Amino acid sequence: MEEMLEAAILGGATDDDIEYIILDNVLINRDTEQHRNERARFSLDNYSDKEIKEMFRFERHDIPRLANILGIPEEVRTPRRVKVDNLVALCIVLRRLAYPNRLRDIAPMWNLSPQAISEVFLTTMDIIIRNNGRFLDRLQNLQWLDRNKMQYYAQAIRAKGGAVENCWGFMDGTARQICRPSVLQENYYSGHKRAHCLKFQSILCPDGIIANLKGPYEGRRHDAGIFRASEIYAELEQVAVFSENEKFCLFADQGYGVMELVLTPFPNRQGLLQPYQRQFNESMRKLRVAVEWGFQKPITQFAFVDFKKNQKILMQDVPNMYKTAILLSNCHTCLYGSQSAEYFHVTPPTLDVYFGV
Repeated sequence: MEEMLEAAILGGATDDDIEYIILDNVLINRDTEQHRNERARFSLDNYSDKEIKEMFRFERHDIPRLANILGIPEEVRTPRRVKVDNLVALCIVLRRLAYPNRLRDIAPMWNLSPQAISEVFLTTMDIIIRNNGRFLDRLQNLQWLDRNKMQYYAQAIRAKGGAVENCWGFMDGTARQICRPSVLQENYYSGHKRAHCLKFQSILCPDGIIANLKGPYEGRRHDAGIFRASEIYAELEQVAVFSENEKFCLFADQGYGVMELVLTPFPNRQGLLQPYQRQFNESMRKLRVAVEWGFQKPITQFAFVDFKKNQKILMQDVPNMYKTAILLSNCHTCLYGSQSAEYFHVTPPTLDVYFGV
């Protein structure tokens, strides 16, 4: 019983879910998990193409391919020996992240109990991050992010009015709100956001791919401190410098400070900017508005990670939930494009190219 409740809580169970699990296991003589599995099996054939896209965010024919490329084994077995095939496991992750539903509301789809759904969700998410987390951890792990790709991105940004010729992407800090923790509240509180949160630092390409994600960091930390702690500048020196005269840079907010490989707007504290400085700020500001689409896509497609009541830092693996959403969002962009890609007129890498297969 305790193990069931622990699995459910870690998987983002609501209070209603927890009450239901207690009733299911203590007060009600229900079928065992084995009997549930003997009923009708889950099949995508039971749903229309529209329903599949709404519930799982991907098209019918792409879901088996995605399960394979993410390295999900043919059979996923949880610590409590719940067994499902890789298609079911991935669909549970996609359905769970797509919207903040209660576990008991989505459990009948698979004829599994809420606690079993929670276990499969956590186990599969761990597999996805273990196999593919490196594609967010370090820029050097992206084989496709080479000199030609940076030139391609920089040309697209310049063509849209960017003030510099060698800017290949955008860096920003993201604050993901969480439930107020019972301890260390001051560490997670952001005075700027006026909320408890975890912070991440991400790099967005013009095609909508999030090329790098650093974090989580405590909500009280400033972007500049996170930048130093992330050591991302050393990675930029490795991947974005090809000669003394050929270097590619990122554009970021003023809080990061100006460096050779990171540009920020000119400060305008006294309203004394020169015309060329105002022009630079205005041109890059317009592009920043456009790339916000890319930063918003993961939480639009996978809204569970934007539901503060389910983000309990001391009880759940909130960071891996967010990282999984970012990875899946990148997969979505590879397959179907993005608003950012349309705006900048660039083509994202294919799924095979992104994962280097």
